[in-house]
Amino acid sequence: MNKILDDQLINYLCQIKDVYGDEVYFENKNTQKNNLESGFSSSISSFEDQINKCHKCDLGNSRTNFVFGVGDENASLMLVGEAPGEKEDLEGEPFVGRAGKLLDKILNAINRSRNKDVFICNVLKCRPPNNRDPLPIEVKECEPYLKHQINLIKPKLIVALGRIAGKTLLGVDKSLKSMRGEIHNYHNIPLIVTYHPAALLRNPNWKPLAWEDFKWIRSIIETS
Repeated sequence: MNKILDDQLINYLCQIKDVYGDEVYFENKNTQKNNLESGFSSSISSFEDQINKCHKCDLGNSRTNFVFGVGDENASLMLVGEAPGEKEDLEGEPFVGRAGKLLDKILNAINRSRNKDVFICNVLKCRPPNNRDPLPIEVKECEPYLKHQINLIKPKLIVALGRIAGKTLLGVDKSLKSMRGEIHNYHNIPLIVTYHPAALLRNPNWKPLAWEDFKWIRSIIETS
């Protein structure tokens, strides 16, 4: 009986090889279950196509571009800001302009870039008018998109850039100082809060503190 089953299995695998080649891929059941439950796509590119016409809140009516995110789909490090600004809304990419250039320099200093082992996005995918803070209803409607991005990318570490991103992700109303300097938990993924690049441009004295954070971030990624 066992020999018959073995022969059947061998024949089946030979047929699979003839059709698909030598490589066989298995999908994680939990990932598959999460994708089915959310109704979202199981790939980053198709997920972006699925949600980029979103009008679940009023920001969908005022935006110029839906800012999905940019970077390495297999990134170890995920950077999350609060929401697109004016330039991001115009270009459809997160962290551009002067703040984006500074962020690129910081990433380069830890041997990474927005296309190498890093994925960059925001809690909100559309710009709030006049760059105001996100409203609770906007976060509620948009956060499932962020959660699914995290589910697809599976980063080793999430870094919240700025107080608003930090308190939104952690669900607390605290100062950046009180959130910074410790490892938090966001749906079982380590999360660190540090300065937003725009804040570093306004307050250059914070740059050494931010650099200490990013050296710590590099250490966590490379030892995990």
